[in-house]
Amino acid sequence: MLELIKNPWPWYVAGPLIGLTVPMLLILGNKTFGISSSLRHICASCAPSNIPFFKYNWKSEIWNLVFVFGILIGGFIAFNFLSNGQPVDVNPNLKTELAAYGITDFSSLIPSDFMNWETLFSLKGFFLFVVGGFLVGFGTRYAGGCTSGHSIMGLSNLQWPSLVATICFMLGGFIVANFVMPWILSL
Repeated sequence: MLELIKNPWPWYVAGPLIGLTVPMLLILGNKTFGISSSLRHICASCAPSNIPFFKYNWKSEIWNLVFVFGILIGGFIAFNFLSNGQPVDVNPNLKTELAAYGITDFSSLIPSDFMNWETLFSLKGFFLFVVGGFLVGFGTRYAGGCTSGHSIMGLSNLQWPSLVATICFMLGGFIVANFVMPWILSL
């Protein structure tokens, strides 16, 4: 059983398990799935102020904070105790393409070739971490939710705004992956 947990699961198992969170949350508590709203709950609970956006009953959404905490704990356990020790399986064509940008270390989920302190304080790091982080946060707020909220929960509920947001997420991802990221990695 432990070997089954340590190895990557195929999409046809992992996908439906993720998808089953939607009916489970709806049936068990009439709750919607989304991760980005937890930041709002944390800010409302930790930094009480007169900002209208944070003036609401955040305690009614405590389940969401417990859910996110469970994700963090689960990630910690999976990384530290359930890792199979194998390098990340990357398509050979992608390895060749990434090698042109100096990314050759696939021993962990995040390549240490550009995810390090030296890169953080460079122009490349500024674009990757500061500008990228700002755009992700801005986009999440502007879209009224994150990819998990819109693409998993919203589409399951047949919400038109979630379809529009998901199309924009996908289009933005294709543009960044094929045009913007190669430019940033070549800096």
